[in-house]
Amino acid sequence: MSGVRERALSLFREALEAENARNLEEAKRKLDDIMRLTRKDEPELYFEACFRMADVFIQEDNYRGAVKFAIRGIYLAPSEELRKFGIRRLGDILTILKSENRLQELAENMEPILTLVRDDEELHAFVTALVKLARGEEVKTEIFSDEFERILEELKG
Repeated sequence: MSGVRERALSLFREALEAENARNLEEAKRKLDDIMRLTRKDEPELYFEACFRMADVFIQEDNYRGAVKFAIRGIYLAPSEELRKFGIRRLGDILTILKSENRLQELAENMEPILTLVRDDEELHAFVTALVKLARGEEVKTEIFSDEFERILEELKG
C-alpha cells in the first residue's frame, strides 16, 4: 500500500471519528486534506472524499455545498462505473433538496462549479439545467443520458 493511500485511510478514520463526535469542522478539514492528498494519485479515494464531504454539508444544511462536492466527485470520477454511481448519489442529494423545498438554493453562486466542469459537455449542461430549474425556468431533459434525465424529470415532477 502506498504512503499516500495509508495516510488517506488514516485521515478517513479521523474524519469519521470527528463526524461521529459532531465536530463537523474537523471532519471537513480532514476530508479536505484527503482530497488534496489523493486528487492525482488515488482518484477512487478522492471520489469517496468528495461524497463524504457532501454528506457533512448535508448535516450542516448546506445543500448547495453538498451538490457542488457531489458534482466535483462525478467530474473527476476515475471510471464510468463510479461516475454513474456518483450521479445516483447526486440524485439522492437533489431529492432531499426538493423534499426540503430548497431547490431554489441552486439558482445562484454555481459559477465556480460550472467553470470546473466546462470541459465535460454533459455534466456542464446538467448543472446549467439544474440552475435553470432552480430559477423556475423550463428545462428540456431529453438531451441527457438516462441517469441525468431521470433526475431532472424527478425534480420537475
